[in-house]
Amino acid sequence: MAGLSAQTLDDQIELAERERMPFPVVADPELRLRDALGLPTFEAGGETLYRRVTLVAVRGRIEKVFYPVFPPDRNAADVVDWLEARG
Repeated sequence: MAGLSAQTLDDQIELAERERMPFPVVADPELRLRDALGLPTFEAGGETLYRRVTLVAVRGRIEKVFYPVFPPDRNAADVVDWLEARG
């Protein structure tokens, strides 16, 4: 599990430490993953940011995409439900 953001690595490290995130964060200010995978973004305050999306990868292959992620507080349970149903 990892978090992805279009913000800089320094911004991501500060956020992860402040929020005590239990997983690594990946900074992608050049939006390379957006370009490579067609990930959804939006514009805010003059910045391009990633929309919420959950990718489940197995052995390096994307098996499931959860998008749109709504409501956000339900997404983790949706992912667990999908994983459990998959066996």
